[in-house]
Amino acid sequence: MKFYMIHLMPFADLDLSYDKHYNSAWVTLPNTYYDPQKGAKLYNRYIDELVLADELGFDGVCCNEHHQNAYGLMPIPGVIAGALVRETKRCHVAVLGRALPLLTYPLSVAEEYAMLDNISNGRLIAGFVRGIGAEYHSTGVNPAESHDRFHEAHDLILQAWTRPGPFAFEGKYYHFQYVNTWPRPVQQPHPPIWIPSQGSRETIEWASHPSRKYTYLQTFSPVDQLARFMAMYQQQAEKYGYQASPQQLGWATPVYVSDSDEAARREARPHIEAFYNKFLKMPVEMLLPPGYLSLASMASVTDRNSSSRQAASSCTVISTTGISTARQLACTAWRVAGMPVITRTCCSWSAVDALKAVMAEASCGTSPPVSREPFSRSSTTAVPCCCAVPCSRVACGVKKASMGLVAEK
Repeated sequence: MKFYMIHLMPFADLDLSYDKHYNSAWVTLPNTYYDPQKGAKLYNRYIDELVLADELGFDGVCCNEHHQNAYGLMPIPGVIAGALVRETKRCHVAVLGRALPLLTYPLSVAEEYAMLDNISNGRLIAGFVRGIGAEYHSTGVNPAESHDRFHEAHDLILQAWTRPGPFAFEGKYYHFQYVNTWPRPVQQPHPPIWIPSQGSRETIEWASHPSRKYTYLQTFSPVDQLARFMAMYQQQAEKYGYQASPQQLGWATPVYVSDSDEAARREARPHIEAFYNKFLKMPVEMLLPPGYLSLASMASVTDRNSSSRQAASSCTVISTTGISTARQLACTAWRVAGMPVITRTCCSWSAVDALKAVMAEASCGTSPPVSREPFSRSSTTAVPCCCAVPCSRVACGVKKASMGLVAEK
C-alpha cells in the first residue's frame, strides 16, 4: 500500500457567510470574495505543505483541476505541478487530473505532462478526468458531449506519446495535420495513468480494459461504497480475462489524525463541516447538467441506500427534505432524463441525494396519483406524492438558461 497527499488548495479565507447571498461557492460566487494578498500567502503555504509531505516520506503528492470557485484554486494544475517537481526530491507528483473534455487543444496536455515527466526525471503520474458538472457551466462545453470528447482527447494524447511524429489525427472534435510532440516523456511508453471517479460504471469498464489497465481512484466515498466499486473493477477485469493488481485500485478520502478519536472529531468538525456545507455546496442544476451522466452511471454513482430502490415498475421514488423541493427535483429529473417520478419526503435525505435516487431508479411508466403524504425513511411502503410527468426521452439539444443548462424536448 502506498500513501499520497493531495491538496485541494481552497481559498481558506473565504467569508463563510457568502451563502446568505449566493447559493454556491462555485461558478457564480463573485470573485470579489477573493483577496489576492491572502491568496498569494495561501498558494505558497500550500506548496510548502506538499513539499513537506515529500520530506515526511509520502509516496506521492497530488494536485487537481477546478475552475471558477473558492473550493480549489488550481485552474491550471500544471503550474502547481511544475513547482512540485522542482521542489520535491523523491516522491511521485500526480496531477489528478486534467479535465480533457474542456480542452480545445488536448495536445497541450501531452506537452505539459511530457515536460513535467522530464523535469522530474520520470516521477509524474498523469491523471485524466471529465471534470465535474460545474466545470461545464464555467467553460460553456456541452456536457452531453463529455464522454466522447474525453475518449477522443485521451486517444490523441496517447498517440502523441507513443507514435513517431509527425502524423495526422482526424477525429470528431479534434483535427490536426501535424502531431509531433516535443519533448517525449521519460517514462515509456508513457507515464502511469490514473482515472479518478465517483463510481461511473462506464469509467470502470473503460479504465479496466486490457489495453489500458489504468489505476481507478475512487474519490470521497464511504467504505461500503468503496468496497462495491473496487469489487466492480475486479469483476470487470475478470470478465476481460485477467486479475486486477493492487496497483490498479486507489481510494481518495479525507483523513484527520489526532491524539484520540474524540479529539479528532472535535478538532476536525468545523473544518469538515465548512468543506461539505460551504465549499462543496452547489445547486442540482450545477452539479448534474443534462447529459453529463448516463442513467447507468447515475445508478452506479448513487446506489448508497437500499431504500432508494423501493420503486414501482412504472415510476421512480425519491426522498428529500420537503414536498416543495421534491416537486422541483421531480421536474429537474424530467428535464434531465425524461422520466416519470413519484416523490416521497424524508427529512434525513438531502436534495442532491433525492435527485440521485431518481436517476438511479429511473424507469418508464404512467403518471402516478398525486398525494402529499410523507413517510419515514424506514418505511417499506411506496407512498405516491408530488408530481409526475409523461414518459418520453429528452433529445440531444441543450441550451443555456438563467438557471443553468436545461434540455429541450
